[in-house]
Amino acid sequence: MFRSPDGQNEPEATRNGQVNENNLFSEPANLNNSSPNQITDTATLTQPEMVPSLANIELEPLEDLVVGPKEKHPRATNHKTVAPLERALLVGIGQNGDLFEVQDSLDELEQLCATAGLEVVGRTYQNIGQPHRSFLIGTGKVEELKKMARDLEADVVVFDRELTPTQTRELEEAFGIKLLDRTGIILDIFASRARTHEGRLQVELAQLEYRLPRLTRLWTHLSRQTGGGRGAGGVGVRGPGETQLEVDRRSSRARVAHLKRELENVHTHRELYRRRRKAEGVPVVSLVGYTNAGKSTLLNKLANSNVYAEDQLFATLDPTTRRVRLPNGREILLTDTVGFIQRLPTNLVEAFRSTLEEVNEADLLIHVLDFTHQNAQEQAETVDAVLKDLGAEDKPQIVALNKIDQYRGEEGGIVSPEELTQEFDLPEEYVPISAAKGIGMDLLLAKIEAALDKNLKEVETLIPYGKEELVALFHQKGFIEIEEHQETGTYLKGRIPPKFEPYYANYPVEKAS
Repeated sequence: MFRSPDGQNEPEATRNGQVNENNLFSEPANLNNSSPNQITDTATLTQPEMVPSLANIELEPLEDLVVGPKEKHPRATNHKTVAPLERALLVGIGQNGDLFEVQDSLDELEQLCATAGLEVVGRTYQNIGQPHRSFLIGTGKVEELKKMARDLEADVVVFDRELTPTQTRELEEAFGIKLLDRTGIILDIFASRARTHEGRLQVELAQLEYRLPRLTRLWTHLSRQTGGGRGAGGVGVRGPGETQLEVDRRSSRARVAHLKRELENVHTHRELYRRRRKAEGVPVVSLVGYTNAGKSTLLNKLANSNVYAEDQLFATLDPTTRRVRLPNGREILLTDTVGFIQRLPTNLVEAFRSTLEEVNEADLLIHVLDFTHQNAQEQAETVDAVLKDLGAEDKPQIVALNKIDQYRGEEGGIVSPEELTQEFDLPEEYVPISAAKGIGMDLLLAKIEAALDKNLKEVETLIPYGKEELVALFHQKGFIEIEEHQETGTYLKGRIPPKFEPYYANYPVEKAS
């Protein structure tokens, strides 16, 4: 199936672009049309007209001052020259058991290509049973794609699957133009989005591990660098020699090892930070979800922050944490994580594992789901699969059904969270919201508060005077229901996180016999 979308240099007047007023408005050397090389005594010249002063001349803008006739040298503009986008032909693959329909997956791939800076000029797909070892698709489809790429003047063919190194080499040779797969596109986007030192290290590691087995097709044209014979390296370096491919592989492996050591150091610092955070006893809530579901927008709304948030895939890569105060006064740490996507590259998950482990450290997950997306169910299943891979599938979870402002009821107006809950008979852990419009924020915060309260322990204690730091700790980390100053100390009854319960074990309340 095939578907196509609706869709002379100006000479320099002066050096370095600077206009010299003395050259433009200096007194003329030959006012009687004399030869430029003729030297004339100015005393014998006819008295010229008075040269007007600069103050009386209305000057044109400097950018209008050109050399030669204007019709032959159009005025330079301030428009920047933009390189034309590469033209991409997309190829989808349909197989039994796929979570997304092939056309829906192609729609997502088209978004990825646009994010990466490609212009999609056509798309096609093939349903396959057993993948072809060399081409993934059938040989007949390969010939069809060659003609389509030529007719559409495509610069690159993009497959909606991760191709093996062999398939990449064979297909690129068959098409005669650049070939990319889904993994390569995602890695390119990640490389352009990474902002922190850790993020850049993680992306570079993923890219190198992806490209290392694919280096063969880049270096097959190069011969050996050294070897026996005159002029082949000289005395002391003669031998079988080494191909450029081998040199590049060795260099890449060395770089991979270096990056892993660097990330290990970063991971050590992250662990220290996590330990300090645990010591404070502040609950951690992580935002998870499919890419472009609105996680960063929700973080900004709840924390009153200004984290970068745009309507694009993988707008945010690096985890961001902000403090948020709940209605009962309790503080939480709210963390925004990288968005998930179907068929997220394995090496990317491995490279970002230390970052994604923030999810495992959370006391509560908020799964942000685009309520209006046609593939919302498939996106939710994709997120659940990644959480399972990370070992976080059993974490307490609230599902925030985002973008309800784009859903219209029977009368065409925005439907309230309460109406949606009733209309769809939503479970208790589901909360309809609109992060962009601030709808349902109070309800979501109340749900977070209730979920975290389930983990608190009931504590009743009598703290002797002189131990005021324990009273202050209870106030800071827990919730006090009763506080009384008695003869022997301060009586407290309330709830506190489990990790602080042992602090009060030595100060029980003596029951009257």
